Amino acid sequence: MSTGLGASGRSLSTVAPRKRRGAELFLLVLALAVGVSSYALVGLGRDGEVPVDILQYGGFMVAAAIVCHAVVRFAAPYADPVLLPAVIALNGIGLAMIRRIDLASNTDYASQQLIWAGISVVGFTATLLIVRDHRRLQAYTYTTGFFAVVLLLLPLMPGFGVEKNGARIWVTAAGLSFQPGEVAKIALAIFFAGYLVVKRDALALAGRRFLGVDLPRGRDLGPILLMWLISLAVLVFQKDLGSSLLFFGLFVVLLYVATERPAWLVVGGLLFAGGAYFSYLTFAHVQTRVGGWLDPFSNPDDFGQIIQGQYSLAWGGILGRGWGQGSPYLTPYAWSDFIGTSLGEELGLTGLMAIIVIYGLIVERGLRTSLVCRDAFGKLLAVGLSMAIALQVFVVLGGVTRLIPLTGLTTPFLSYGGSSLIANWIMVALLLRISDRARRPPPDLTPAMSTDETAVVKMR
Repeated sequence: MSTGLGASGRSLSTVAPRKRRGAELFLLVLALAVGVSSYALVGLGRDGEVPVDILQYGGFMVAAAIVCHAVVRFAAPYADPVLLPAVIALNGIGLAMIRRIDLASNTDYASQQLIWAGISVVGFTATLLIVRDHRRLQAYTYTTGFFAVVLLLLPLMPGFGVEKNGARIWVTAAGLSFQPGEVAKIALAIFFAGYLVVKRDALALAGRRFLGVDLPRGRDLGPILLMWLISLAVLVFQKDLGSSLLFFGLFVVLLYVATERPAWLVVGGLLFAGGAYFSYLTFAHVQTRVGGWLDPFSNPDDFGQIIQGQYSLAWGGILGRGWGQGSPYLTPYAWSDFIGTSLGEELGLTGLMAIIVIYGLIVERGLRTSLVCRDAFGKLLAVGLSMAIALQVFVVLGGVTRLIPLTGLTTPFLSYGGSSLIANWIMVALLLRISDRARRPPPDLTPAMSTDETAVVKMR
């Protein structure tokens, strides 16, 4: 950043950044090329010809990208230019993989996912148009907290909750099913950010020093103990290890960021380890998950999904079998929970690592937005939304690769599922709103500036 003076004598360190919408458009073209070419390669690899519906699929992806770009250009002109193209690329790759499973399994999940993608774009647009200033969300701190609790309790209500694959995290209404936990993570991120902005000074006070770590005061442990108990309740009653880890991990990370006290990470880690061990000793479904993690080959009947996922990754190797050349459809739920192993088989470790890098870009841009945001609530909310995506990717891919016990969460933007896709698109819209506010020039810089004062202040 230049520190000289412009022609009018104003410091160049205070000039506004460029809007960077042209850069976003260029990246969107690359993202569309990745998604549409992946769809075409699925047909070429399996049938030796381009899919007959490539025009409909490509037209939808192009239209979705144009709509999203136009909305961002109009409603959030200073927003980060990397987030939207990264999401479009992941969405396109996921649709191609789901279509590949459809061709082998005689299913039609890709067409349904296209519908959910269209609804997600509507949700993305509505979020950017309605939430014109993210700071207004702080006024609804406790409302969103209450809403999150209601959403978490919905699957336990008779007549609404449905148990699938051993986890009671689904709600059925009007013939449709969705996961309330996907929306609850957005509400929890808003609640945690608003709560910690107010309470961070008290929570930052140190108590006794133990092994070189300043531990928090005993009377300040209430919030983290309450969140710990809620996470255990999710694990016990809903049998959902992934959501329990996601919610508790999100709160601990935000608590650490808000207070800058490493002791909270120590306390949170100990509480998580203690809760996990207690759950393992007490609940059979936790023991089953741990058993499948440690030695799935000991019981092929119960852990066949994990075993087949391991074979898929091994068969893919470093470079993969190629689009349409593998057999990912042999793995149960290859289009949702295990889409990571499906991509690993056809794209190899190289392709899977490239996808993880795209996720890393999304998280990095979110955290960078937090760094440049000028208000405390926006900083914490950007961290919360970014870490929610990061934790979910870690939990899901860590589970299917046997780095950690398997959970029931979906891979953001890739897996089949409407509630997950819509919720994650809304999270990206909120990140774009925060980044637009963070990069927007102060009011005193809005008048026209001299040519020498148009230096670019980049966020990269």
